Amino acid sequence: MKKLHITLKLEMSVPDDWALVETSEGTPVLKLPNGQFLDIAIEPLFANNPEETWASTEEEDTLNDFLDMVDSEEVVYEFVTH
Repeated sequence: MKKLHITLKLEMSVPDDWALVETSEGTPVLKLPNGQFLDIAIEPLFANNPEETWASTEEEDTLNDFLDMVDSEEVVYEFVTH
């Protein structure tokens, strides 16, 4: 078995009323104004042809098998003002 490192970095323009908060375990998540919270994490997408539409799997076992291969995950949130 070999290791695969994947770094996810997104730059998004979000509403000013979004805020960063931490869970009881210290995990940063986004607090949305409608009382919801948002955590951005990996979701595998699949396709039968790389030139066609990609979609998440509807098979829970496939998703769980993929997620079981993840040894660790780190998502960094940071608001930047210019």
